[in-house]
Amino acid sequence: MNALRVGLSTGTLYGGGHGGKLDGIGVYTAALARTLPRSGCSLTQCVYRGPVHGAGFPHGIVAFPRPFAQQALASAFGATLRVTEHIDIYHATDYRVVRMDCPVVATLHDAVPLRFPEWTSPRLRRLKNWQIRQAGRTADHVIAHSRASVADLVQYFNIDEGSISVVPCGVDRYWLVPPEAGVTESVLSRYKLRSGYFLFVGTLQPRKNLGTLLNAYLSLPERIRHEQQLVIVGRAGWRCDADVAAILAAQRAGERVVWLADMASEDELRSIYVGASAFIFPSLYEGFGLPLLEAFASGTPVICSDISCLPEVAGGAAVEVDPLDPEAIATAMALLLEDSTLREKCITLGKERAALLSWERTASATLDVYRTLV
Repeated sequence: MNALRVGLSTGTLYGGGHGGKLDGIGVYTAALARTLPRSGCSLTQCVYRGPVHGAGFPHGIVAFPRPFAQQALASAFGATLRVTEHIDIYHATDYRVVRMDCPVVATLHDAVPLRFPEWTSPRLRRLKNWQIRQAGRTADHVIAHSRASVADLVQYFNIDEGSISVVPCGVDRYWLVPPEAGVTESVLSRYKLRSGYFLFVGTLQPRKNLGTLLNAYLSLPERIRHEQQLVIVGRAGWRCDADVAAILAAQRAGERVVWLADMASEDELRSIYVGASAFIFPSLYEGFGLPLLEAFASGTPVICSDISCLPEVAGGAAVEVDPLDPEAIATAMALLLEDSTLREKCITLGKERAALLSWERTASATLDVYRTLV
């Protein structure tokens, strides 16, 4: 039997991004592009032509004849994009979904733009929300990253729950292998960090709830703040002026708060995780929460929100707290420093959780979804 021919949207991998770095959708797409062929399908990367990508693409990529906006408008009026010469099924990972002459699977990563429009940029918001809703209406089947996301997809995208499959994300296996001796020390020295800090990783934006984390840290006893830096890794995103102002104010006051707006590489980021005494992720809403798995794999104990999908992703391996309660976050931070038994339990359970959630497992489960449609 011939291998299933899968078309995968990979426009997020070409022509830009944030300083050439991939966002969460890009990381997910790149992981599928690497691992799906090893799961037994024939993969073709697909992109829409347009000014962002230019005319040239790497060899073997299928470039659709129209830019996405033109094809989406045509699709809205019933036009069908013919692709079966190349593929048997198409998987859109980036909300860019149009009618095709083969089954279409769409990964809808979260419902933030529709459920929490105040957390998103107003620039082109109406057009983007239309695009996202069209993705839900047009796809033959939808992939969500967590069970917690399903209710939102049903409510805000008006999708039949029977048309949704939950396929968790994963983490690359090399995250489970500690960096070579001296590498972490070199990275920490480069960024003037002392091993044993509290760590947050994520784009600065309202739903990441960084202000509450800062308040929690600043409420810790002075002896702890003197020894433990708070290290924030993430670029400035939409509506983060208050967070940036709070970081700068803490620094002016002599607090040991470090903001690293950019990392030179993922290898450096891995060393930053390894050097932390605890990873704190008080997000108010996530579609999955990849940083949890990165911290777990790095052997760093985790404190995370007890809402959204984060308890589901953590699987009992993290200390869960009310993300709106800075006192609860501060108590958990101090507890992880002082209770070595709890620390070791979180580290062990976290590594087990990361080992379970691999990108290979994600690819295999995704291929199972494809096979139900062809």
